[in-house]
Amino acid sequence: MSDFDAIDALLAAVGPQAELPPPEVRRELREQARLSKAQVARTLGVSPSTVGAWESGRDPADEIRAKYAYLLDGLAAKFTTGTAQEAAPVEDEEEADDEVESLAAAEPCVLCGSPAGHRVAGFAQHLDPADCRPATQATVAPPDAAPHTAVPPTAAPPTATPTVTRPPRGPAKRAFQEPSGPGELIGRTVRAALAEHRGDVDAALAALLKRAIPDAMRLLDETRKGARYDIVAHPWIPDILRKQTSRGADQIWEARPKWTRCELPPGRHEVTALDINGAYLSALKTHLPLGQLEHTTGFAHDRRRAGVHLITPPAWEHGAVLPNPIGNRDEPGPLWVTEPTLRLLLRLSGPKHALCAPPEIHESYTSGATENLLEKFRVALKDARDTAIAEDDEVTLEYVKAMYSKFVSTMGESNYNRELYRPDWMHIIRSQAFANLWMKALKAHDEGLTVVRAMGTDELHVIGDWHRVFTEGRGVTEVKTKDTYTAGTDGTEDTPGEEE
Repeated sequence: MSDFDAIDALLAAVGPQAELPPPEVRRELREQARLSKAQVARTLGVSPSTVGAWESGRDPADEIRAKYAYLLDGLAAKFTTGTAQEAAPVEDEEEADDEVESLAAAEPCVLCGSPAGHRVAGFAQHLDPADCRPATQATVAPPDAAPHTAVPPTAAPPTATPTVTRPPRGPAKRAFQEPSGPGELIGRTVRAALAEHRGDVDAALAALLKRAIPDAMRLLDETRKGARYDIVAHPWIPDILRKQTSRGADQIWEARPKWTRCELPPGRHEVTALDINGAYLSALKTHLPLGQLEHTTGFAHDRRRAGVHLITPPAWEHGAVLPNPIGNRDEPGPLWVTEPTLRLLLRLSGPKHALCAPPEIHESYTSGATENLLEKFRVALKDARDTAIAEDDEVTLEYVKAMYSKFVSTMGESNYNRELYRPDWMHIIRSQAFANLWMKALKAHDEGLTVVRAMGTDELHVIGDWHRVFTEGRGVTEVKTKDTYTAGTDGTEDTPGEEE
C-alpha cells in the first residue's frame, strides 16, 4: 500500500469521501473527524508531537507537506467546517498531553539540553528532530529522574529522535478503539495464515515465523496506545554500545551464566536438568531507560534511573556452590555491565544475603527508567502463550515464541528490525533473563538443593527434590524437566551436551 493509499484508507474510515489551511483549521478538521494525533502521525510517518506542532503554526516541508495537505483536503471535502468549539471532542489519551506551547524565553530541551522555544506536554522540547543537538552544557535529566550532575560524554552525540515524557493522568477513553485488545492481533494473524495456506500447519507456521519481527513491532505499537511515554526508537548511543567491527561485539558484558559445579557430594546422584519457561518473555519486565542516555561519574546508584555502568565487580567466594553473578570472566578489572547485573550485585551485597561486597561504580550512561515500559506487550504475549498451551495450539505457541525472542535479538544493530534501535535495551533484557536464572539457582541452593549447573537463560541442573522448590508446568512462572542423568564420584557420568 502506498503512502497516499494509506491516507485514503484513513479517510475512508472517517466516513463518506498544496496549500495548507491555517493551523486552527487543521486541528478543527482532525477533531471533527474524531481522529487522534497518534492516528494521523502513524499514517504520515511522524510523531504525535509533530502533528501537534503543525496545528500550532509550524508547516511541514517537501513530500510530507503534500501528504498532509492531501489528508486535510480530503477531510475538508467530508465535513462542513464549524468553529473549534462546535467540533466533536476527541476522547483520546494522546490528546490531553500533546499540547504544544510557545515559550517567551527559551528553556533547555528535556532531551538534549540545548535552548528550545516550545513546550510539549509541559516539558521544553525541540519540535523538529533536526534542531535537537548536543548541549554545550550539562544535559538536562528527564523530569522523573533524580537530580544529578551530568558529565558530557567524550564524543558528542548525533541527532536524537525526540520523545514526550508525559505527566500522570486519570483514565480516559480512546476514540475509534478496536473492539478487541492487542492480544487478539495474534489470534487473527494465525487464523489468517492458516486460511491462506488452506490448513497446512507447516506452511502457515513457516510464513508466521518469517513475519514475526514486523508483527511484534505492530503488537508493540498497539500496546503503546495511550501510554505515558513515547518510545525513542533511534536515540544517540555511546560508543561502548556500538560494535567495534562489523562482525565484532560492543563493550557491554551481559553476565551470561555458563557454570558447572566442580565437585559433587560423595556418592551417585540423580541430576534433573530443569527448563525455565519463557525466559526472555519474563525478562521484558525490567528497568529500561526511557530517553537518551546521559553520562555521569562519581555517583551512587540511583534506582530511578537505568542504563549501563562501568564497575569493578566484587570478589566472589562461593564459586564452589554457586555461579559468579557476573558469569565466567577471566580478565580482572573494571567492565561495563547492564542495569540488571548491577542491581543483582547490589542485592547480593545487601544485609539480606551478604554474599559479596558492593561493586564499585566508576561511571554510567543512564536515563530516567520504568519497569513497566513493555508490560502490556509482555502480558499480551504471555496471555496468547497461555491460551495456546491450554488449547494445544503449537502454531500459535511457536509464533509467539518467535515474536518475543526475535524482538529481543533484533533491537540492537540488526538488518531485520530497522524500526527500533536500542542496543541498551537488548543487553538489559538479556541480562535480566540471566539474572532471573541466577536467582533461581540461589533459591534452589537456599532450599537445600545441590546446584550442579546453570547455563544461559533457561537451564538449571539440580540434585534433590526440586518439586518442593519449583512448580512444574509450562507456564512462565513454572519449570519443566528437560533431562535426567546420574553423576557421582566413580568417574562415570551421563551428562547432556552443553547448550549455547
